[in-house]
Amino acid sequence: MFWIISQVAIGGALGSVLRYLTISAVGGPVATFIVNVAGSLVMGVLAVVLASRPHLSPLLMTGVLGGFTTFSAFSLDALRLYETGQTAQAVLYTAGSVVLSLIAVALGAALARGVLA
Repeated sequence: MFWIISQVAIGGALGSVLRYLTISAVGGPVATFIVNVAGSLVMGVLAVVLASRPHLSPLLMTGVLGGFTTFSAFSLDALRLYETGQTAQAVLYTAGSVVLSLIAVALGAALARGVLA
């Protein structure tokens, strides 16, 4: 159990740093949008690739991607857009994030299946 928790902690630290660097470089809701869609794509790939290597899932999926993608930041960005009167942007941001992230995770899984088939 200690090893699994260590994997999640190390991966989470790495993912959080990657998210911070992305948000610092890009800024605002756009960065969170990019992080969530890219993370969903990678999650799709890893779900397929790690099916035969579940021992890496705590490090990569729960840790790195859990630290990298951030639904709480997405939610806060959407709320801030709405509260500042940018209702259309809030709706577009929310719908775009959800739809594109779902497409990205499916695309990632399809890519991994095609490449690894």
